[in-house]
Amino acid sequence: MLWKIGIVGFGNVGQGLAHILNRKKEILKRRYDFEYIMTFIADPVRGSLYNENGLDLDSVLKEMALKGSLKNRPEFTDKGTLELIEMAKADIVAEATITNFETGEPGLSHMRKALSIGSHVVTSNKGPIALALEELESIAKENRVCLRYEGVVLSGTPCINMVLECMSGCDIKSVAGIVNGTTNFILSKMEEGYDYPEALVEAQKLGYAETDPTSDVEGWDSAIKAAIMANVFFGAKIKVTGVVRQGITKITKEDIVEANKEGKRIKLIAEVRKEGNGVYASVSPVAIPKSHVLGSVMGPINAVTFATDHLGEVTIIGPGAGRIETGQALLSDILAIHRCYVCK
Repeated sequence: MLWKIGIVGFGNVGQGLAHILNRKKEILKRRYDFEYIMTFIADPVRGSLYNENGLDLDSVLKEMALKGSLKNRPEFTDKGTLELIEMAKADIVAEATITNFETGEPGLSHMRKALSIGSHVVTSNKGPIALALEELESIAKENRVCLRYEGVVLSGTPCINMVLECMSGCDIKSVAGIVNGTTNFILSKMEEGYDYPEALVEAQKLGYAETDPTSDVEGWDSAIKAAIMANVFFGAKIKVTGVVRQGITKITKEDIVEANKEGKRIKLIAEVRKEGNGVYASVSPVAIPKSHVLGSVMGPINAVTFATDHLGEVTIIGPGAGRIETGQALLSDILAIHRCYVCK
């Protein structure tokens, strides 16, 4: 089967997926019997492209690297993103636009449109999954297509599909982990003797923190991931504002030293657990024993521990951001859809 793929959002993540697909085209065909053409790229800032016979990804990526724009290519189209999604009718749409914590837009509208016309959707966009997962899954079911979103919690490090598929049959009692690499980097630098402002500047220099780091350091990014885990793993209906949240901006060098004296490290922990008949979700700085696996995770790395009935504690550790890493999450979901339909 030849899959027609479209990418919505051609920033770091969209380009990451395109680089992987382009570089590994022959390997994917040989190893997974997976063949594709890229029929459209939708990005109103960098330029949208459409070719029903398939875009030359190698040429597209070289032009993007050289010019930072696709608007001078012959396949350029001025059609809006929703119109392009409907016109192209790709088999799989990879939605990789920037997360909007408040409304989920424009990604939410992109996903609604793609699913409603019968396109499978894979995404790394946290906003729509946190805000409207139930609605999106309903649209997908109605149109007999798949919605997959591995990359919304730990980027390319397996998390969601590991629990839903590889650990199916297990009851998840609680989830606790480091789901934001920026804050973990800052706290790691503070253990080296930096104070908070110095560590933040270092994180910004290295590209781990944005110019406005509020989403990371105030715990919003971790909170949206906690809400997703609560809703996906526990069947809750928690909104981001329902997550008890405290960031790391008030952590001092003295707090780090005091924790160290007790054989502990301060980590920003996202936790979700069953509480009676409900589900509790929180994000807060926690002093973790260095002997615990989460206490040993340093730098811009993520780690999550799942407490289960059949397997006890299972911990996964890996990168939680990056263009290729997140592109890998999208690719793993695309290949999962491919396996599902090839094996029918």
